Amino acid sequence: MASGAALKPLREARSGRAAPRPALILIDDDPLIADALSFLLAPQFEVHCAGTRTQARALLQALPVSPALALVDLGLPPKPHAPDEGFALITELLAFNRKMKILVLSGQNNRLNIQHALTLGAVDFLPKPCDGDLLIARLKHQLMLLDAEQLGTRPGRHTAELLIGSSAGMATLRALVEQFANSPFPVLIEGESGGGKELVAQCLHRESRRAQAPLLALNCAAFTPELLEAQLFGAARGAYTGADRARAGFFEEAGQGTLFLDEVGEMPLELQSRFLRVLEDGEYYRVGETQARRAAARIVAATNRDLRDAVRRGEFRADLFHRLSVLTVSVPPLRSRGDDWRELLAHFQRQYAATVSPFTLSADAEALLADYAFPGNVRELRNIVIRLGTKYPGATVGAAAMAQELEPQLVAPAGEVDLAATDALRARLLATGFRLDDELAALERQYVTIALTLAHGNLTRAARLLGVNRTTLYGKLARLGLNPPQE
Repeated sequence: MASGAALKPLREARSGRAAPRPALILIDDDPLIADALSFLLAPQFEVHCAGTRTQARALLQALPVSPALALVDLGLPPKPHAPDEGFALITELLAFNRKMKILVLSGQNNRLNIQHALTLGAVDFLPKPCDGDLLIARLKHQLMLLDAEQLGTRPGRHTAELLIGSSAGMATLRALVEQFANSPFPVLIEGESGGGKELVAQCLHRESRRAQAPLLALNCAAFTPELLEAQLFGAARGAYTGADRARAGFFEEAGQGTLFLDEVGEMPLELQSRFLRVLEDGEYYRVGETQARRAAARIVAATNRDLRDAVRRGEFRADLFHRLSVLTVSVPPLRSRGDDWRELLAHFQRQYAATVSPFTLSADAEALLADYAFPGNVRELRNIVIRLGTKYPGATVGAAAMAQELEPQLVAPAGEVDLAATDALRARLLATGFRLDDELAALERQYVTIALTLAHGNLTRAARLLGVNRTTLYGKLARLGLNPPQE
């Protein structure tokens, strides 16, 4: 859910009314710290507290407007002495509201934890204990940045400034955005995570005649099927547990504007037929109602999955894919964009100049970046700029310092043969009682187990790592004799 909380103070100030406090969600399992921070921040912010990931998820679902800011401790139950729960929470908060500004306030402030939190999408990291005035100043600064982003007053308001890069791939992308902006047909944006698919959606909206109408964003992977249905179509009072009032869905709230559906490949099959009907004739029903409503919003969808492959596997409707992909644009990964990283690095240094000091790169450090594959794409480069500016203000960054900021290569170079692995396979094939089905099942069990571990038990994220949908993963767990995690 895109939040308008950060914009309310500006709107209220213009109308002459007292500005409401912007909403902030505070997640810390220590009640004394939570009470002290709530007291400190209450004059400036509307503070909502949670002590665990589960409580934070429930609170976000219950709040009428998604908070603009989050203040997160890394050490949360059930493992308060490890940062894993906090890392998982950062990912979940951004899945719920991609525009939320997440600040980490934690005593687990070693270099690796700070680096990983910023890589996941946190915008700031403050060690405990923290000066109260400094904390408020950092929160207000992020609120100011959010206001500027929402109002479009920052440099980069137009497509040529938002979609930065001189490579042929980016020139093609900008041309397609200009061609498709005023078309009434859906647009499917394809590309890897972190490459800028949401920026493309913003450009399609801003360059269109719908620019003065709302642009709403919804992450299809962030909700259970029931809640996603209610988010899209709205719900009547009493339609489901906790629905104490009637509520409009995103189709209704978007009006004549644009509805951006991120990770559309994660939409459950049972919802895809209802979504297809809206695309075909504009008609939909709120959950629990029989009165037909009409949708007028333009649909822009994004995916980091191969939807054609999902169609072949029966995980995505073929008719919906063809309806969504009338117009398709592909966002090239940063590793294929030549020297675009230089323009982006300079852009991010300008963008964060108010909070991140300038730095320069030595020739060796530039050579490292030039050869780097950027597995996290543009988002990773942004986080590298933030870390370098914070750690080496005004300095020249050398190759050794740069190497510490880059992700290690997790796979062997293409074409490199692992002779030891080949010998091991030969031995297995010659062993008595070898059965290929048993070997493949054991390998599949390992991959599923590791994916669940990396995803901290989140089935949606684990399914995405494995390249399957959530329903398929449930089936694999049952077939392999594995118990699904308690989410």
